[in-house]
Amino acid sequence: MSSPLRPSNFAANRGLGNLNRRKRDREPDDETSSIAPPSSPPPSSPPMLPFDDDDDNDRDEEAELLGDIDDLEEMAEDGEGIDLFGDNFERDYHNRAADQYTGDDIDDEEQEELDLGTRRQLESRLNRRDRELTRRRRMPAAFLQDDDDGDIDLTRQPRRRRHHYDEDREDVEMGEDGMEELSLEELGDVKAVNITDWVLQPQVLRSVYREFKAFLTEFTDPSGASVYGNKIKTLGEVNSASLEVSYEHLASAKATLAYFLANEPTEMLKVFDQVALDVTLFHYPQYHDIHNEIHVRIIDLPTVYTLRQLRQSHLNSLVRVTGVVTRRSGVFPQLKYIMFICGKCNITLGPFQQEASEEVKISYCQNCQSRGPFTVNSEKTVYRNYQRLTLQESPGSVPAGRLPRQREVVLLADLIDSAKPGDEVEVTGIYRNSYDAHLNNKNGFPVFATIIEANHVIKSHDQLAGFLLTEEDEREIRALSRDPDIVDKIVRSIAPSIYGHHDVKTAVALSLFGGVSKQAQGKMNIRGDINVLLLGDPGTAKSQVLKYVEKTAHRAVFATGQGASAVGLTASVRRDPLTSEWTLEGGALVLADRGTCLIDEFDKMNDQDRTSIHEAMEQQTISISKAGIVTTLQARCAVVAAANPIGGRYNSTAPFNANVELTEPILSRFDLLCVVRDLVDPTEDERLANFVVESHHRANPPRPLRDEHGNLIDTDGNPIDQEGYRLDERGNRLQVTPEDLAKREAAKRKQEEEKEGEIPQELLRKYILYARERCHPKLYQIDQDKVARLFADMRRESLATGAYPITVRHLEAIMRIAEAFCKMRLSEYCSSQDIDRAIAVTVESFIGSQKVSCKKALSRAFAKYTLSRPKPQSRRRAGVAAPNPYLARAVPRA
Repeated sequence: MSSPLRPSNFAANRGLGNLNRRKRDREPDDETSSIAPPSSPPPSSPPMLPFDDDDDNDRDEEAELLGDIDDLEEMAEDGEGIDLFGDNFERDYHNRAADQYTGDDIDDEEQEELDLGTRRQLESRLNRRDRELTRRRRMPAAFLQDDDDGDIDLTRQPRRRRHHYDEDREDVEMGEDGMEELSLEELGDVKAVNITDWVLQPQVLRSVYREFKAFLTEFTDPSGASVYGNKIKTLGEVNSASLEVSYEHLASAKATLAYFLANEPTEMLKVFDQVALDVTLFHYPQYHDIHNEIHVRIIDLPTVYTLRQLRQSHLNSLVRVTGVVTRRSGVFPQLKYIMFICGKCNITLGPFQQEASEEVKISYCQNCQSRGPFTVNSEKTVYRNYQRLTLQESPGSVPAGRLPRQREVVLLADLIDSAKPGDEVEVTGIYRNSYDAHLNNKNGFPVFATIIEANHVIKSHDQLAGFLLTEEDEREIRALSRDPDIVDKIVRSIAPSIYGHHDVKTAVALSLFGGVSKQAQGKMNIRGDINVLLLGDPGTAKSQVLKYVEKTAHRAVFATGQGASAVGLTASVRRDPLTSEWTLEGGALVLADRGTCLIDEFDKMNDQDRTSIHEAMEQQTISISKAGIVTTLQARCAVVAAANPIGGRYNSTAPFNANVELTEPILSRFDLLCVVRDLVDPTEDERLANFVVESHHRANPPRPLRDEHGNLIDTDGNPIDQEGYRLDERGNRLQVTPEDLAKREAAKRKQEEEKEGEIPQELLRKYILYARERCHPKLYQIDQDKVARLFADMRRESLATGAYPITVRHLEAIMRIAEAFCKMRLSEYCSSQDIDRAIAVTVESFIGSQKVSCKKALSRAFAKYTLSRPKPQSRRRAGVAAPNPYLARAVPRA
């Protein structure tokens, strides 16, 4: 049959749109149903019955699925247009009556709402159908028939549902994208403009999820134990919300993930947190009742920057910086997920994730299409903790002549209060930029402020972090405390690099251990810390003793009298730039709470500044009444101060108070006064010189002796090996006699003692911390009459000699010193031996501070109190003629 409408395929295709319109105008409705235009969405599938457990339905499920796919293919064929060259195309030119519409295809029946289980089954079936369509769409065109004009358009996008109610997230993503996951090698092949666009692709996110989950579950240490499996178990035991992941471990196992993490940490950490939560819920299914989120904290980032080194290239990347916290704001609630209520239809919109850089605003309601107004639903809005720190460059890292630079650090979630002002910290976080209107107005051109959003915060010199005592440490400490000579061993281990000064080392040891604070019946606190004042000639290692205490004490703050003011030692009030409120900033005494405050050059302080610490040294509190703030800060710390005498050198013919510019109220607050004199004694000077030279010799080990052939030899010219054993002519080690082996072991042990003291310094620090936290001795069966007679005699002699006055504080000091000696033995009760030691130390401090004309008489008068002091086992341990263990080696032989 011929027709003028058959000139060519090209012409037919070119006139496809007009012919479709003419056909819709003239096609009778009684012969065929109207065809939907291609631009309209396909009609919805007929209602499907819910699945039941019958075997017939299970067998017919695949057939029904294929039927749905065929229906979609037919709809796709209708959407493409009509066949112009079919057998019935002439009917398009027949005259027809006016349009008539019937209600055959109108679905106006009321449908009951499906239950949750049925809806999930139906949605799962639709997802499977979409995946099947996607699979068919990927078939190459070569497998399609040439004359099949009604196939599905391979470029057509799959059906997308606007809302997902109760579907599994992975099923939804697979149903929408239909993309397969990538291997680790394919992840490294970035097929996008930048890493950010590549990481945001759904298949990349799923692949990252899979690889990081495999890393957490499969990474093992050299012994074969799961590293992060044990960490997750520990996380659940302590109810923590943070999981520390080592960047070095991630780089060695999954280098691609580590690279993406360093350059795009925002999106990667979101995936990491979700993986950590899923793995934690696998071990602890009810853990979401405790924490809704698990945060992955990145540690061991290889490169450490200073604040001065941060540049534009570091923006939006993971950085690790160091600095000192100078200011800390309060804790504020920050919007995390925000919900809105439409003012027209009262429907709740959201949740919308609140980003730190911009405010969330919605333009219209999705339900009623109105443009507001919208109010925040405070009941359903989710908040999180927010805090800001000011991080300043460490004093040692600032170049000469430059001012230290600062950066703002934002703490979120469980990182709140992880650092306080004065702490030197290492911060690992994301270096971000934020719009700051104040900077723009100040500079006159667009400038962005920069902040560091912290991911991990750790104190650089947090001794408590290194003092996590294990069971083995506790057993070693308990075994060491059973030594009957433990007190003298501790004193000899204090500052082993300083020669002599036995009385100073004893006072420092007592201050490190401290007494026990008590609360009187009238609710008055009695301090347990021991304050020590070192007064002596220049060059007697007073400052070195303070530096040793700073490194040994678990918490110590160092200050100098010339550079410290009253507010610097106590507290200051300043306005917070973030909230414009008056806030308190603690000084050195407040920062040293439950520790030790070290003040060098104590005599150089102003009288007004010294007066401000009177309350802190006795009541151990600091009262503030400034700018409308009336409060009391805790300053429960021991004060160890060093001062120089008037005129530079101590005058032994004058009393103590005439040698120092300190008032009696502040002198009475020191429990122990140590006078350090630089006396001329040829024998002692030679021993001191030998000790100093050998200290430098140990710091710079000598170069081993070699012969002309380069072989090692001893001082006698005999060949030796690397360990110092003699060799024969053939190069074999000579047989070592038991005497030589014993000498070698003794020399090695002596060398270790000279280097570390009788107790290794690390063990001594753990011993002091264990004693302060675990040991709280009580006074038991003390000789009260003996203490009372001593106190009366000391007051009488102080009045007669004109030295500094003896007050009731010195009587309490005897009790504190006895408790400190008891702590050295890790005992629960103070014995008479501890009281005798305390009396002897107090009497020696009192006599040592007197003028030379009264010392001998006072020594005879107080001999009845000091003769009962426990005697050390040897002259060397007593420190009379050889107060230091190095003296036996330092004295040259005749």
